[in-house]
Amino acid sequence: MLDLKYIRENPDEVRENCANRGLSVDLDRLLALDERRRELIRDQQALRERRNQLAQAMKGRKPSDDERARGRELKEREAPLADELKQTEAELTGLQRAVPNRTHADVPVGRTDEDNRELRRFGEPTQFDFPPSDHLELGERLGLLDFEAGARVTGQKWYYLKNEAVLLEHALTRYALEFLRARDFTLFQTPDLARTEIADGLGFNPRGAESNVYSVPEHDLVLVGTAEITLGGLHADQILEADALPLRYCGFSHCFRVEAGAAGRASRGLYRVHQFSKVEMFVYAHPDRSDEIHEELVGYEEEIFRSLEIPFRTVDVCTGDLGAPAYRKYDLEAWMPGRGEGGSWGEITSTSNCTDYQARRLGIRFRDPATGNARHVHLLNGTAISMCRALLAIMENHQRADGSIAIPKVLQPFTGFERIG
Repeated sequence: MLDLKYIRENPDEVRENCANRGLSVDLDRLLALDERRRELIRDQQALRERRNQLAQAMKGRKPSDDERARGRELKEREAPLADELKQTEAELTGLQRAVPNRTHADVPVGRTDEDNRELRRFGEPTQFDFPPSDHLELGERLGLLDFEAGARVTGQKWYYLKNEAVLLEHALTRYALEFLRARDFTLFQTPDLARTEIADGLGFNPRGAESNVYSVPEHDLVLVGTAEITLGGLHADQILEADALPLRYCGFSHCFRVEAGAAGRASRGLYRVHQFSKVEMFVYAHPDRSDEIHEELVGYEEEIFRSLEIPFRTVDVCTGDLGAPAYRKYDLEAWMPGRGEGGSWGEITSTSNCTDYQARRLGIRFRDPATGNARHVHLLNGTAISMCRALLAIMENHQRADGSIAIPKVLQPFTGFERIG
C-alpha cells in the first residue's frame, strides 16, 4: 500500500492516478479519517500524560477524594477514546489498502489492453502454406490433450495432458529452471497453499465475490495463483541485510485460478484454465535499482521466448490494465495462429515492478547502511514460463504440413525427441 504520509501530502496526484487506473477510492473520506486519527492519538497521549502526572503527584501518600474522582474521570474517558481510535484506524487502513500504487511516468494512459504500447517485436505472425489447426485440434489428433475427461472428472476448464505433452511440459520446466540457475537465481519449489494474510499482502483478494483465488473452507489458507505469493511471503516481517540485495528467487509452483466469467474463442483450451504450472521470477531489490532490475527481468523473458522460436511482441501495459500493486508492467504477447479468427496476439508472460507497495503491506525492510534506518525493499515479479500458454504457442506455431509438431532445438535435450507426430 502507499505510505499514508505520501497520500496526505499529494492528494491531487493520488486522485489523478486512481482516475487513470479506473479505480474509485473515497480519498476525501480517507483524508478525513487520517486527520481524525491524528486528533485521537493526540487526545489519547494528552489523557495519558494527565493520568501519569496525577499518579506522580499521589506517589507515596494517600490520595484525596478529589484526586480519586479525577482519576476515575480520566480512566472513564480513555476507554471510548481507544474504541473510536480502533474503529477509525480499521476504516482508514481499509481505504488506504484500496489506493493503487503510484504509476511510472512512461506508462501509457488508457482503459483496456488495446491501449497498451508496443515497444518491440521479435518475428512476425507465422505464415503457413497449409490450413493450420488450433492447439485443441492438434491435441486431440495427436493424443496430447483431453478436456472432455477433465470436464467429466473436475469441471469445465480442467484438462489432462497426455503422452508427449507431459514430457514437453517437463522439458519447459527444466529449461526455465536451468536458464535461471545459470543467472544466479536461487531455485525453489514452493507450497501450493498460502495463508490468507500473505495473499492479501501481495495484493491478491483472497475472499469475496471479486476474488480469483480458491480458498480452503474452515482453514485460513488459499490455493496460490502464482509463486509470487509464496516467494513474496518468504521474508514477511523481516529486516534484510542491504549487502544481500538483490535477492533473485525462482519458484516452480502449480497455480490455481477461478477465472470466473472468462469465455469466448480467445480463451479456449489452454489459454485460460483453472490449474497450470509456472516458473516464476521474484526479486527483492534496493529501491535505487528496481527500474534497472525490471528491465533485466523482461530481457530474460524475451531471451527465453526467442530461443523457443515463437513470434512475440513486448508491450508497456496501460494504466487501466495495471493491477493495483504494479508501478509498471510489461507483457510479452505471442502470436497464436488459432486464437480468435485468423490468429491474434495473446499474453504469455508479464513482469511487474511493484516498488514498496507489497513490501509495506508485508513488513519487508532492509537496514540502510547510510542512515542505519530500516527502509522497505522493492519487490518485482516476472513469469519465466507459464506452461499452458507456452505449450499452446509451441503447438500452434511449430505445427507442420504433415500434422506433426516440431520441438524447438533448445528443448530437444530435455524431451529426447525432435517432433511429435
